[in-house]
Amino acid sequence: MASHSDAEAAAVFVAQDGMVPQSAARRAFRAIGTAAWSALDVMLPPLCLGCRTRIMAHDALCPACWRRIDFIRPPLCDRLGLPMPYDTGGPMLSAAAVADPPDFDRARAVASFDGLMRELIHSFKFHDTHNARRLFGRWLAEAGREILDEADVLVPVPLSRWRLLTRRFNQAQILAAETGRRANKPVKPFALVRSRSTPHQVGLTRAQRQRNVASVFRVPQSEMADVSGKAIVLIDDVITTGATASAAATALKRRGARRVDVLALAIVSNT
Repeated sequence: MASHSDAEAAAVFVAQDGMVPQSAARRAFRAIGTAAWSALDVMLPPLCLGCRTRIMAHDALCPACWRRIDFIRPPLCDRLGLPMPYDTGGPMLSAAAVADPPDFDRARAVASFDGLMRELIHSFKFHDTHNARRLFGRWLAEAGREILDEADVLVPVPLSRWRLLTRRFNQAQILAAETGRRANKPVKPFALVRSRSTPHQVGLTRAQRQRNVASVFRVPQSEMADVSGKAIVLIDDVITTGATASAAATALKRRGARRVDVLALAIVSNT
């Protein structure tokens, strides 16, 4: 089944071949594409990604599930992206950002890491369920609009080779691909690598997480041109204490990155 972009490309070809006017061909192929998608909706009706209830469009949530997500909205801490109680009319720093400034420049996240957002991320990350990837991409592009507009390149937080082999995919790379496509930004999946494997971060304190990821990231010499002088947005699924993002940002800045911001699906708000 042709997508809308495939149909338009075919329309241009047909028009150039002199068979029918380009505008008429485009309209015809759009009509065919619309009919095909309508038929698909009948065979595979759109379901809520949270509760599987029948809804009107694919890659979406029903109203009840939407309300189960604690979306992060301004006002925000300019550095950590945490919600602030009120807007002062200018850049604001949370107490956490003042007490322990991160090595990255700014962080932004779609929602708090609880409720349905936690369930969706766990399904995506641990159960190989990628139904929500397009929805995640839309959310990230919207939540990160400010930092994405200023970005030169997107870099996913890498997994170790062993973890990549066992999991078979890097969730951050999938998120970066979806976000880059929507924000029209290049993605460099190999600009940052893990030099060694680390234990899981789950259950570790902030200090333990910092020690766990210290000096674990590096920029390969072959990727220097994509890092040096660039404004980079690191893409990850969850910001917990910020230790991983800070370690990655440090490695990128040592190789000349002009600034490093972080964009994630969720953030643990009590860090």
